[in-house]
Amino acid sequence: MNDQLLELRALATKAENRRTETGIPRVAMIQGEIPAHMLAAVYAPMINLILQGSKTMTVGDRTLRYDPATYFVMSIELPAVGTVHPAASGESYLALSLTLDPTVLSTLLTDLPSPTRQSENESEDDDNAGFSVAATTPALMDAWLRMLRLMKSPEEISALAPVYEREILYRVLQGPHGWMLRDIAAPDTALARVGQAIQWIRRDFAEPIRVETLAQKAAMSVSAFHRHFKAVTTLSPLQYQKRVRLLQARMLMVAGAKSVTNAAFEVGYESATQFSRDYARIFGLPPSRDTARILGKTKGSGVALDK
Repeated sequence: MNDQLLELRALATKAENRRTETGIPRVAMIQGEIPAHMLAAVYAPMINLILQGSKTMTVGDRTLRYDPATYFVMSIELPAVGTVHPAASGESYLALSLTLDPTVLSTLLTDLPSPTRQSENESEDDDNAGFSVAATTPALMDAWLRMLRLMKSPEEISALAPVYEREILYRVLQGPHGWMLRDIAAPDTALARVGQAIQWIRRDFAEPIRVETLAQKAAMSVSAFHRHFKAVTTLSPLQYQKRVRLLQARMLMVAGAKSVTNAAFEVGYESATQFSRDYARIFGLPPSRDTARILGKTKGSGVALDK
């Protein structure tokens, strides 16, 4: 597997310190030191493969670390804070990602036999979060390698990339966290219902939400909905909404030059004072000082804010 990893690193050497498109649908790469504010975001469902260095990802109160030849699966949209680290020998952080397409995943699942691993009791397990880390297998690395080689043969992308994407998904489905991909694609599972609730929260994040209404939409009792939501995201529905609001406000202040008060009201806060308290609790500094710090580092490093 070392040879596969070395070739993948060589193929991804043109990656920048922001999301870098490869020319292959849904496949991107990133390399180097990434500003912290760019790693605090609502992450899209994805499979993330580390090639060099390491990364820590914190969602709610849970922090995971992953290293070369491990992959990270995020099955639903989650507000998270990440930190990347160079390798012990000094080489920069390097990673690949495949954004999950529900249509591709659903089509693949219809072509596969029904799973026997996932039992009803397992799906009710509160430890089944919607994100996790696993060790990469040689078969999965091989599928990634074939996919990335298409960068050298762009005329073959339209014909072969869909095949390799299905293989990457298939290998993940065979792994310890394959149940997450199956559950998110099946409309009646708790994970899928939580995922739908997340879509409702994100769409109207500036509006007040009632957990009772979300539970009713998800066809669950309030207690079951709250329990499943917390198990999947490590956050309560209200905490999830607050994280989304704060991340959006940070973007408005940094990229949109909004004042603290305007950003607070735009994301749904009724009190700028409460907004500042919540912001400092999550990001470590009051909003005005945090924004000044980010803008100062950005100007000094020449990093653009649009990723």
